[in-house]
Amino acid sequence: MTVKKTSVLVLDCAEPEGLAHFYADLLGAEVRAGVGLDMVEVVGGPGVHLAIRRDLGHAPPSWPHPEDSQQAHLRIQVAAEDLDEAEREAVSLGARPLDVDVEDGPRDARLFSDPAGHSFTLAATGPLRT
Repeated sequence: MTVKKTSVLVLDCAEPEGLAHFYADLLGAEVRAGVGLDMVEVVGGPGVHLAIRRDLGHAPPSWPHPEDSQQAHLRIQVAAEDLDEAEREAVSLGARPLDVDVEDGPRDARLFSDPAGHSFTLAATGPLRT
């Protein structure tokens, strides 16, 4: 069985509010508070959902130069109660866990790399039950 998922592209930058308003204006969307203090979301019609995350050490990408990062990652959202199953599913499909910090208790976001090495996060859409 495949766990129901949605995805949100997260763009990192030094000033998320300004970038969020740029994309909201460009896409005819609205800016909403995101998860945590350092993230805002851009939400519009079907298929329009971005998140902009504050990264104080942000350096603008110089794509397509391979020595620089892409400055973006995919955040795949699942219901909190399905997070463990979604993690098992991702690993069974070839994802590699990248979490290096060992935390006690449940985690609401888990970092992986896809088979080609791109990073992505499985994140709970609601509070985790302990």
